Amino acid sequence: MMMEEMAHDSWFWGWGILWMVMLTAFWLLILLVLVLAVRWLWQAGSATRSVRLPEESAMEILKKRYAKGEIGKEEFETMKRDLL
Repeated sequence: MMMEEMAHDSWFWGWGILWMVMLTAFWLLILLVLVLAVRWLWQAGSATRSVRLPEESAMEILKKRYAKGEIGKEEFETMKRDLL
């Protein structure tokens, strides 16, 4: 091998290592973006699946307690006036 060929080969190998590192970093970045996108979509999907039921108003709870017999008519009327 001539000196020029050896110098050319060593220069090329240096760039080869650089390209190998850059290519690995590129694919790791692509993988990271994909993982983050899937995670974001998963969380967005789970937020829409977990539909919260509307909370009962105090009056509805009071009416249910009266209907179940937990409170009497006088207590119901007193609490109803307090709520209104």
